[in-house]
Amino acid sequence: MNGIVLIIDDEKKICSLLSRIIELEGFKTLQANTGKEGLNLLKNNDVSIVISDVKLPDVNGVALVKDIKSLKPYTEVINLTAYGTIADGVLAIKNGAFDYLVKGDDNEKIIPLLYRAMEKANLQQRIFELDKKVNSKHSFATIIGQSKALKEAIDLAKRVSKTDTTVLLLGETGTGKEVFAQSIHQESPRAAKPFIALNCSGFSPELLESELFGYKAGAFTGANKDKKGLLEEANGGTLFLDEIGEMNLDLQAKLLRVLENQSFIKVGDTLTQQVNVRVLAATNKDLKVEAAEGKFRADLYYRLSVFTITLPPLRERKADIPALAAHYLSEFSIKVNRPELKMTDNILNAFQQYSWKGNIRELKNVIERMVILSDGTQLNIAALPPDFFEYTPQENKFNLNQIEKQHIQKVLIHTKGNKTETSRLLGIGLTTLYRKIEEYGIGEL
Repeated sequence: MNGIVLIIDDEKKICSLLSRIIELEGFKTLQANTGKEGLNLLKNNDVSIVISDVKLPDVNGVALVKDIKSLKPYTEVINLTAYGTIADGVLAIKNGAFDYLVKGDDNEKIIPLLYRAMEKANLQQRIFELDKKVNSKHSFATIIGQSKALKEAIDLAKRVSKTDTTVLLLGETGTGKEVFAQSIHQESPRAAKPFIALNCSGFSPELLESELFGYKAGAFTGANKDKKGLLEEANGGTLFLDEIGEMNLDLQAKLLRVLENQSFIKVGDTLTQQVNVRVLAATNKDLKVEAAEGKFRADLYYRLSVFTITLPPLRERKADIPALAAHYLSEFSIKVNRPELKMTDNILNAFQQYSWKGNIRELKNVIERMVILSDGTQLNIAALPPDFFEYTPQENKFNLNQIEKQHIQKVLIHTKGNKTETSRLLGIGLTTLYRKIEEYGIGEL
């Protein structure tokens, strides 16, 4: 439980005495004689506990607690005073102090108190680091890729994140729309409030309405008590509506009301409720076309599309594939508790030629499968899904060489790299097979 204890007292003898006592317990100490000096030491050191006199030359030690907590939220503070008052003690605790001691009583109490404060400080620090880790997981800095199209999308998202503007995220399935929505929320003024995600395609119209708005007891069979909707759950924060193009027209009208005046009515209720919610939406449909065809409300479309961000499909950012693949390879190696496997150039080449209709989600799933099925120290191309080489980029669909290359790759996978058996199945000579392998740049499996 060792940690750093910062002692702030204008009397140097008291600082030295406390320091000796505390260091005998195995703690490291720092000393300061003013509040300003103490705050400077706090900024530059990983301090777990501050023991501060109340009467300092430049600041009141009780008021100093707020500055300490603002600078290091997980640091615990113990106030010491020669003349304790109830008012000061109450204010110290209110400001966030762990305890308040009168000098003279501190000799017997300080060490047990120090251990309790250190235990709490260590716990608070672990929670603080965990929160920081969770929050950073959803920041723009964690979005992998350096392609121009991706950078442009991130730049737009960063600009709009500081506002309360409704955002419509467009893109194919698996391009990372929810990741962008979480990052927008995390870097917005609403970051400390809830982020609630709802997939509109996962519910029937009736269930979707109940999930979104909640209901009153007795609204329908089985509604035995009032239920909060996700709008209420997200109050103060962000509501992300994925696949919004699947929402029916009647429910779209009710959502429009929420966007226009931040109010709604629960299912089975007559009272209007107010909320403060930012709405982010996503779809893989062309809502403008859907609106023109009467399948989506035009007024809702224009309200949602105040600010649109289009996420590029993976086939348009192939330069990002190596970094994405390396990230998921590391992630899934840890998940299945094995050393990280090596990814060969041949596999990366296959990844970059593939069309990735499922985008990042498909890449992630393919790598997870390969990590599970590959033996040895590197990913085995034979662990690719059986239909992997059946998908061909549009521009290569009628290219005879490309078709021949893919067929040879599939047969090599089937024979686990046995070239004699491959040449037999293909009905060509072994010398011809070797020549075609070299010609097409097909690496070892």
